Amino acid sequence: MLRRTLLSLPALLLVAPTRAQAQAQATSPLVVASFSILGDMVAEIAGDAVQLRTLAGPNVDAHSFAPRPSDAQALRGAALVVRNGLGFDSWMDRMIRAAGYRGPVATATQGITPLQMDGHGHGHRQGDARQVPDPHAWQDLRFGIQYARNIATALTAALPAQAAPIEGRAAAYIARLEALDAWVRAEIAAVPEARRKVVTSHDAFGYFGAAYGITFLAPQGVSTEAEPSAAEVARLIRQIRAESITAVFMENMGNPSTLERLAREAGVAVQGRLYADALSEAAGPAASYEAMFRHNVGVLVPAMRGQAS
Repeated sequence: MLRRTLLSLPALLLVAPTRAQAQAQATSPLVVASFSILGDMVAEIAGDAVQLRTLAGPNVDAHSFAPRPSDAQALRGAALVVRNGLGFDSWMDRMIRAAGYRGPVATATQGITPLQMDGHGHGHRQGDARQVPDPHAWQDLRFGIQYARNIATALTAALPAQAAPIEGRAAAYIARLEALDAWVRAEIAAVPEARRKVVTSHDAFGYFGAAYGITFLAPQGVSTEAEPSAAEVARLIRQIRAESITAVFMENMGNPSTLERLAREAGVAVQGRLYADALSEAAGPAASYEAMFRHNVGVLVPAMRGQAS
């Protein structure tokens, strides 16, 4: 028993935090973000001024995320909660009520006029004719900049002593997003307009298409839980064939079977994977909000041009 304990000590020493780290963790205010993209933005802007807990992490589908009891417990001690809004993370609203949280809540989409779409996702029945807000506003980098401003405002209000460094990090981050937006526009502009058509597994790229001049088509609705009808799939197959669409992509979550069948019947190849609603793991190609855009544009442009992946 003694030998086993001694052998385990080096491993424990490697993972145990130092006293200074433990004290910093104990005194740093907790910020809870609903999903991975918001978590990345908070990390960029807050730096090490906060403890960050992201509920729906990398490669986790926030549409159908089910919070755990430990998430509600963490929420009770948070200095700030950051949500997307527009119905994307409505489970966060329910958890806030259930946990009795009374602290500040930042809605990243505040001040953004959303696009509207058919109400066949996010709790609405398939075929619902009502229009609902499209919640994926981060897919337009100009709105991503608004997200960053809203998060920075909430952080400085919650942590007034850290206002200056938070504002400095936010300004640097926004400058990078502005440069990234210019790069995306230049890359897409190099593709002939007639070739700017993309098929994806669910309808999460409406803002991207509106911002950068691409038509996105999807056999699945705004929610990854929505199932397309046979008629919708057949209609999309005919369109792919008629318009010689070559840019067909999976996403990093959801059931790929519908898109695989569609691509097979349309006689095209799936070109790769896009990241829409969640970031990749740290070792993946979309581990941050900025990396997500670079990856997505990097695979979209050659596919739209008809170049083999």
